[in-house]
Parts: sequence; structure tokens; C-alpha cells
Amino acid sequence: MTTSSYTKMLKQLKNKPIKLAKFVKHNTPKERKFGKESKKCRRCGTHRAHIDKYGLDLCRKCFREVGPSIGWKKYS
Repeated sequence: MTTSSYTKMLKQLKNKPIKLAKFVKHNTPKERKFGKESKKCRRCGTHRAHIDKYGLDLCRKCFREVGPSIGWKKYS
């Protein structure tokens, strides 16, 4: 389905509330309870390279930026 036909279909369904409700029910993305997509960075919202330990809920890029300000030190 192309983008133009998708928007065209939504315009047509606005006049038919029962069919619109059925379309939305079957085509909304389901909520993820486990796996990679269930955890996201609370700062930028990405799902990649998530650090969950110690309740941080940050990706590694945000952790490198915010880490020193929240008390983490880099040892080399």
C-alpha cells in the first residue's frame, strides 16, 4: 500500500466511524512486553545499546554525555 492510497483510505474512513474503529483496532502496533523494542532510552528514545543496569535506562551515547554529571568516572 502506498502512502497516497493510505491517506486516501483514512479520509474515506472518517465518514464511516465503525469501519474506522475496526481499521484502527487491527492496524495499530502492539505494545511490546519483552525484547529489544520494549526498552528505550529515557533521554533520546532510541532502542539501541540500552543500559538497564542500576535503573539508568539510558543508551550508551547518552550515558557518555550524562555519566560524569551523575557521578560516574571513566577509568582508563
